[in-house]
Amino acid sequence: MSSTTARKSPHPPKARPRKSRSVPPADPELEARRRSPLGVFDSGIGGLTVAAALRELMPSENIFYIGDTARVPYGGKSRQTIERYAFEITGLLLAERAKIIVVACNTASALAVPKIEQELRVPIIGVIEPGARAAAAATRNGHVGVIGTKATVYSRAYETAIHAIDPKIRVTSQPCPMLVPLIEEGWLDDTITDQVIRRYLEKLVREEIDTLVLGCTHYPLLKHAIERFVGPDVTLVDSAHNCAAAVKKYLAKEDLAARPDQLGKLDVALTDQSEGFLRVAEQALGLQVGDVLSRTVQPAA
Repeated sequence: MSSTTARKSPHPPKARPRKSRSVPPADPELEARRRSPLGVFDSGIGGLTVAAALRELMPSENIFYIGDTARVPYGGKSRQTIERYAFEITGLLLAERAKIIVVACNTASALAVPKIEQELRVPIIGVIEPGARAAAAATRNGHVGVIGTKATVYSRAYETAIHAIDPKIRVTSQPCPMLVPLIEEGWLDDTITDQVIRRYLEKLVREEIDTLVLGCTHYPLLKHAIERFVGPDVTLVDSAHNCAAAVKKYLAKEDLAARPDQLGKLDVALTDQSEGFLRVAEQALGLQVGDVLSRTVQPAA
């Protein structure tokens, strides 16, 4: 009986080279947009509460903030005037290559955002809708209070936005025109400010609201004073924080967020110098503003 034995080759077969996975080249235009700043504007410096919330949630993002201090306040002006102002400031932010416009002003959000969205092909996020969603989610007894400037309150923008979410929610609004001047004087913890808060809010508390929308971006600077008066049973909705959360969600959805390994910077420009309240806000919010830039408003065409 014969048998054959398989002989091993002295030279093992060469391994086939693996095909390298090709990494698609980065899109230069997309990378440039990711590095572009968030463009933020307010009628004055109160919108720095939104800038502070954006910094807290997205420290990698660059922010270019413009305060229209030459024409503050917006609260007593007509819709047409506020729309014109908003277009002009938006133009300045687009000149800074802003990848999104954040309207950190309740009055402009209420009266100008629809027009800007209609006319300009640029992402716009205001403070009204994020605040309305947060208020609708927070209320337990279905009664929400809203405080803001006269223009914001009389526009009924928050009421409309809340009722679009849940028409059964009762909304009671109160204009508080004296709060912004007190804040800009730096009277954040003062007996006079406490008395004004009581005068404005006692009716809302008496009517048993359980949620209060701070419908002006200045008002988070008075959060502790307002909490002292309304008590722990009333939930405060900070429009600045909710606006920042909406911006973060949008950037993630559109793949426009800045690289997480970079540290963003905050640039602040004003249309007229207003160093006094700027330093109050800087200290209260823990922001490092540094040198303040100047911008001149160019009338919209």
